[in-house]
Amino acid sequence: MSLESVQSFLARSAPELAIIDQGASTATVAEAAMALGVEPARIAKTLSLKVGDETLLVVARGDARLDNRKTRDALGGKPRMLDADTVMALTGHPVGGVCPFGLATPLPVYCDISLRAFTSVFPAAGSRTASVEVTPDRLAEITNAQWVDVCTLPPVGGDAG
Repeated sequence: MSLESVQSFLARSAPELAIIDQGASTATVAEAAMALGVEPARIAKTLSLKVGDETLLVVARGDARLDNRKTRDALGGKPRMLDADTVMALTGHPVGGVCPFGLATPLPVYCDISLRAFTSVFPAAGSRTASVEVTPDRLAEITNAQWVDVCTLPPVGGDAG
């Protein structure tokens, strides 16, 4: 059902975008990068968070880490990751396939400015084997996302872990 909700969303909002189903796991940044043949940083991971009383999604580049201070400054509170059951219930997507498209529950979406380092990025598409290639600006446009600075990048030559 999750992949189908993404297909329906993209058909309405971005018919030019095609879902890439690798038939292999893209559930982690490393697996997605390997399956798609791109650097891990170009994987657009979607983080499901609770900040204060608000549940929201942050889309960031694959090697970025959520920064508590930056998140507090930008979004008004300390971020807390949601558990897998809550993520599935709210987004309709399984962990490893979470994306800001075709959500079961309307949620605010934020795109971290780290995505802007790339001409295109690869968010998941509602399943653990599917992705979509999209420009960061188009990603923000079709999800009505706001741009924020809530992540830190690894040191140059550092671990993308």
